[in-house]
Amino acid sequence: MRKYFDAGERSSVKERKALQDKALAHMVRLGCKKSPALKKMFDAAEIKPAGVKTREDLEALPVTSREKLVRMELKKPPYAGLENPSVHIDRIFTSPGPVYEPHLSETDFLWARAFFAAGIGPDDIALNAFSYHLVAAGLTFHNGLRKVGATVVPSGTSSSQIQVQLIRDLKVTAYVGTPSFLMSIIKQAEEMGHNFKKDFRLKKACFAAEPLLPAWRQTFEKDYGMDTYQMYGATEVGDVAYECSQKSGWHICEETIVEIVDPATGKNVAPGELGEVVVTRLNDIFFLLRFGTGDLSRLITGKCPCGRTSYRLAGIAGRVGEAVKVRGLFVAPSQLKSVSARLGNIPLQAVVTRKGHEDILTIRVEKQKSLAITKQWEEKFKKLFKDICTVKIDMLEYLEEGSILPDQKLLVDERQWQT
Repeated sequence: MRKYFDAGERSSVKERKALQDKALAHMVRLGCKKSPALKKMFDAAEIKPAGVKTREDLEALPVTSREKLVRMELKKPPYAGLENPSVHIDRIFTSPGPVYEPHLSETDFLWARAFFAAGIGPDDIALNAFSYHLVAAGLTFHNGLRKVGATVVPSGTSSSQIQVQLIRDLKVTAYVGTPSFLMSIIKQAEEMGHNFKKDFRLKKACFAAEPLLPAWRQTFEKDYGMDTYQMYGATEVGDVAYECSQKSGWHICEETIVEIVDPATGKNVAPGELGEVVVTRLNDIFFLLRFGTGDLSRLITGKCPCGRTSYRLAGIAGRVGEAVKVRGLFVAPSQLKSVSARLGNIPLQAVVTRKGHEDILTIRVEKQKSLAITKQWEEKFKKLFKDICTVKIDMLEYLEEGSILPDQKLLVDERQWQT
C-alpha cells in the first residue's frame, strides 16, 4: 500500500520551487495575453509579464482581497475579466458577494490528497455534509472522495435526523463537513437512543469551513473513537492545505503558492511570523494572483515526520478585515449595505453568536417612522437577506431609531472559540 498520494508530495523544496516558478511564469504570460484585466493590473504596477519568473516576484503585485474581487466582478461581470476565454468552462460556482468562480472538473482531484492523507479510500463510505447548491464545496469534495475510491453519500445540509438515519442505514465510515454539524448529528443520535461510538461505524472525519477546537477534537477522538483531520481552502482558489496523520500543521498543496504577508503592506513576513494567508492557484482558467484570504497564520518550514516535504500552515489564528464567516459562508459589510439600500437605507447590523455547536445570526434593524413592521415585511426582509447574503437569519432584533451609529461595525462577531 502506497504511503503518499503522488510523487509530488515527496519532492525536494528545490524541485517543488522550480516546478512552481515555471508554472507561475507560464500562468502570468498566458494570463496577460488572454486577460486584458490582468494586463492592466501589471501595467498599473509597472511590471512586465516577463519579469515574473519566481514566486518572489509576486510581491511587486497588489494583494486582491475578497472585497476587492467582489467590486471587480460587479464592475466587469462575471469574472472581473480574469478568465481565459479560450477555455470551455465545465461549471460555475458562486459565493456571497456575489463572486463567480469558473471551474474545470479535471481540477477536482486536488482535494484527493487531503482525503488520502486522512486514510480514506475504496473501503470507505463517506457522508459529504457540504452543500451541493451553487457553492463549490459539495461537488469538489465529492469528486475528491471519488478520486481516492470512496463511495459518497451526498447528504448535503439535510437535517440531523436524516443524517443519523443515513449514517446508520448505509454504515457510513467517514464524514466530511463542519465539526459543529457533526456534533449536532451525534447529539441527535444520542437523543434518539443510540450509542454513537458502539452503534455506528463512523471512524474518520475531515473538517473544513470552521475551526476545529482542541476540546472538540478530543471529544471526537477520545469519546467517539474518530480520527479527525482538518482541511483548508477557499472557494476562489480551491484547496490550499491539509492535515496529515502527524497533525502538526497543514501541508500546502502542490499546485498552490502560499505567501504569509503583512496585511498593511502586502510584503512577505519572515518564516514563522504571523501574517495574512495570500494564495495564488497555478492554473490556466482563472488568472487570480495573490488572493488575500483574510486569514492569519504562520509558515512552518521544518520537516514533517510523515515524510511529506511541503511547507505547512500553523492553523488559522484569526481574521483580517471585517468579513465574517457564518456557518461556513462569508458575510461581508458590502452585502449588508446592499440589503439596506434595497429597503430605503434603513440602518442594519449583523451579530454572530454561538449557541451550543451552532452559529446564530441576529440582524438588528432600526425602527423607522416610515417602516411598518409586519409579518409579511419580515418574511420579505428574510428572503431578501438570504438572496443577497446566502445565509439564513436566525433572529430579528428591533432597535430604537438612532441606536446604530454611522461609525459602528456592520458585522459584529461575538463568538468565543476558547476551549
